[in-house]
Amino acid sequence: MVSIASKIGCTPETLRAWVNKMEVDSGKKPGVTSDAAVRMKELERENKALKQANEILKKAAALFAQAELDRKPKK
Repeated sequence: MVSIASKIGCTPETLRAWVNKMEVDSGKKPGVTSDAAVRMKELERENKALKQANEILKKAAALFAQAELDRKPKK
């Protein structure tokens, strides 16, 4: 690792990480693949946005419900 890393201009630790990532991505080693990690990040981001939208909708519904209760009845 050390001799190869110096030839390609990176640290041995960086090369080791690249090799491990490649082995996981190719199925030679267990772990989360790069594609799965990217998809997980996307889903986490989407989940956060949906939770925020849901919270806004709950507050809006409560506001409209209160406004309906406060409205004077038609005669």
